[in-house]
Amino acid sequence: MNFLSDPTLLALALALPAGATLAIAMLGRWPNLREAATLLAALLLFGVVMTLLAHVLAGARPELHLASVAPGLTLALKIDPLGMLFAAVAATLWIVNSLYSIGYMRGNDEPRQTMFYACFAIAISATMGLAFSGNLFTLFVFYEVLSLSTYPLVSHKQSPAAMRAGRVYLLTLIGASMVLLLPAIVWTGLVAGTLDFRTGGILAGKLGDNALALLFALFVFGTAKAAVMPLHRWLPAAMVAPTPVSALLHAVAVVKAGVFTILKVSVSVFGIETLQTSGASQWLVYVAGFTIVAASIIALRADDLKRRLAYSTIGQLSYIVLAAALASPVAVIGAGLHIAAHAVSKITLFFAAGSAYTAEHVTRVSQMDGIGRRMPWTMGAFAIGALSMIGLPPTAGFLGKWFILDAATGATDWFAVGVILVSTVLNAAYFLPILTRAFLRPANGPRQEAPLAMVIALTVTAAGTIGLFLFPGVPFRLASMIMGG
Repeated sequence: MNFLSDPTLLALALALPAGATLAIAMLGRWPNLREAATLLAALLLFGVVMTLLAHVLAGARPELHLASVAPGLTLALKIDPLGMLFAAVAATLWIVNSLYSIGYMRGNDEPRQTMFYACFAIAISATMGLAFSGNLFTLFVFYEVLSLSTYPLVSHKQSPAAMRAGRVYLLTLIGASMVLLLPAIVWTGLVAGTLDFRTGGILAGKLGDNALALLFALFVFGTAKAAVMPLHRWLPAAMVAPTPVSALLHAVAVVKAGVFTILKVSVSVFGIETLQTSGASQWLVYVAGFTIVAASIIALRADDLKRRLAYSTIGQLSYIVLAAALASPVAVIGAGLHIAAHAVSKITLFFAAGSAYTAEHVTRVSQMDGIGRRMPWTMGAFAIGALSMIGLPPTAGFLGKWFILDAATGATDWFAVGVILVSTVLNAAYFLPILTRAFLRPANGPRQEAPLAMVIALTVTAAGTIGLFLFPGVPFRLASMIMGG
């Protein structure tokens, strides 16, 4: 796609998944064609994003002005390394999630499949817009579109529990963004005179230390998608949704949009140097540390498998938030790497959980005795994802955690160091018993796997979890370029 200009490619990154929504709706009566349209759009988006990735690695910073809403308020796109990393992760995982969804939705005879694929495509389009936002206003618009487009997915089953989870989801995310995030953006615009993202930030010398800390708090808690406690309950509540939706929430888009926003604001609104000198982010070290440890303890006690994975996500996300709070170049590299590592690892875990449900209707850890012998591909992939979440080589989860630990040690922040070490032990404590149950206890039943499309998808992401450790070049280059814009 090198024959297309960068602005055209930027427009296509949003238009392809948005256009796929219309095609999916029109082809709803023909499931094979509907799902072919989904896969084709995912593959085309991947091609567009990989072309843009090559240009960004070569030093280009493509821009596109979409619209002027009012004086000082423009919808504008601009790619930087952090946004490129997020977009590359989302575009890649849309392909495997679409393949997995075909097996899952058909295997479980889920209702309203056309709406599912259509809303998923809108969410991917919003994710691309958010990743490539050129200013806070554009980011806010796509952040809200992402919340609204994923609400029907969370409440997909339309059972009383699903509808209740959908209300919690929407009220928490929209409520926090309207009450906290939007005022933070308005305050920033009034103080800085601009909402544009800039390398080094736009707030240096604009506010006192206490005001900077308060503004930073509004951004952090206003971005409830990051699930920093106490604004985290929407995430485990949303586990009532089908597993491909859980994968979207945890790995592809929603929670990644939250931590991406916090990291983006830290680097391109406040500036790492401003956060360091003002101490405006120091309080977040303790909040993120508490979230990491508390979520890990809750996960340790959860028998429901998806609930355990949900609280694992809450803790793992706060590693990225902790890195932003440490406010150093090494921490930012660690945060960038962990965005990619957590995405590919956690989607593997949810794929495996959905496969176990589809093939054997297993939903609880206590039901998993011998399942590794009956479903070796599924649970082999789960084991790789679990080791990555613990942070053990040769899996991707080791990389980001190592850099964050190095940053904490370099800053002599022994609280952060302690949090990382204690949480690593807790991660092992809630994942390893699953593996011992699955592989070391007798298998009661015949060997069987989920539908082939699901097994292929989880095998690919498990391989990617190891591949990202062995060949981290591209995400490491992007993470290393974040501070330079």
